[in-house]
Amino acid sequence: MTPVGKGGLAAWAPRLMPPIGVDLDVRQELACAFRILARGGFGENIAGHITVVADDGASLWINPWGLWWEEVSASDVCRVSMDGEVLEGRWDVTPAAPIHTELHRARADARVVVHNHPYHSTVLAAVGLLPEVVHQTATMFDGQMVLVDEYTGEIDTPDAGAELAARIGDATVAVLANHGVVVTGATIPEATYRAATIDRSCRLTVDALLLAQATGGRIQPIARHLRPAMQRSLVERGPAVFWSGAVRQLLRDQPDVLA
Repeated sequence: MTPVGKGGLAAWAPRLMPPIGVDLDVRQELACAFRILARGGFGENIAGHITVVADDGASLWINPWGLWWEEVSASDVCRVSMDGEVLEGRWDVTPAAPIHTELHRARADARVVVHNHPYHSTVLAAVGLLPEVVHQTATMFDGQMVLVDEYTGEIDTPDAGAELAARIGDATVAVLANHGVVVTGATIPEATYRAATIDRSCRLTVDALLLAQATGGRIQPIARHLRPAMQRSLVERGPAVFWSGAVRQLLRDQPDVLA
């Protein structure tokens, strides 16, 4: 068997990272996350929400109802109680907030929760499949995905949100049958990188399945013993690189996101 390295920061750590060039507060970070993911095709027009636990530990930052992700600026971001009551902000928020509030209650590690209906994730959700680990970037999700295989309608009550949180368990990615995907992270950069990457992994799976069917070939997953080292490298080194580059590009094209 080929020797496998340790991966991650234990194997190599950068001495210095190119800066974003501006310090961001939490509302600015969150607004950037919405627009970055929208640019990458993660959204579904009016749908979706991202929440971040506020510093008080008792409230959440969330996008307002009525703005597409492409439109959100820092001043639009609202703060709500853990029961979904608007505490700060000009707008209403989604009635589906329990998707987030109950997962935050259940998981201290899930400081950030992302939910939307990106196309390729939803294609797999429609047939009850998780993405295959067919590319090294997909190793990020190895052993961290769960399929919630029953559609139960809109999650708009704490009880429904608590049931969903229980079915997600400690997974960082949940594919929801006939619905979409839920992604968690400890930070906004980590959750954004994970969300951007999961839909690409789903697209690779969809395309690989179609190509295998058309050619008589087969899906070729990465060997399991090779995955942990690559996963460490992606999880430990990837978010900072992805986030910095994505924000720099966003601020070049859409500086109003910070307003």
